[in-house]
Amino acid sequence: MKSEKGQSMVEFALVLPVLVMLLFGIVDFGRIFHAYLTIDHASREAARSASVGEDDATIRAVAVDNGTSISLSGSQVSISPGGKKSSGSEVRITINHHINFLTPVIASLTGPIDLTSTTAMRVE
Repeated sequence: MKSEKGQSMVEFALVLPVLVMLLFGIVDFGRIFHAYLTIDHASREAARSASVGEDDATIRAVAVDNGTSISLSGSQVSISPGGKKSSGSEVRITINHHINFLTPVIASLTGPIDLTSTTAMRVE
């Protein structure tokens, strides 16, 4: 029998790209899921702040404070209706965030993903 060292190296070279893609896919999914949960939480907290009658600057600050792990900015937070909110009306907070894939092959196929979370609450 001949040595099979070369065969195992060839098999490993064939399987390695698949394993690396699988690993990067898992990491990308985790990053996207974390970003979605973060903007969902930030929109809920901002809506709670709006429901007690805070001004727009404070509402944006609450959203940004709750989205620090994904570098959320105030320009990504939309408040409708803006300005003074009357009691009994509904306020809607929408946060838009885009995230890029780390996996080069998937990133070239899909581009960035736009995540959106909208929360509506009644003003007290």
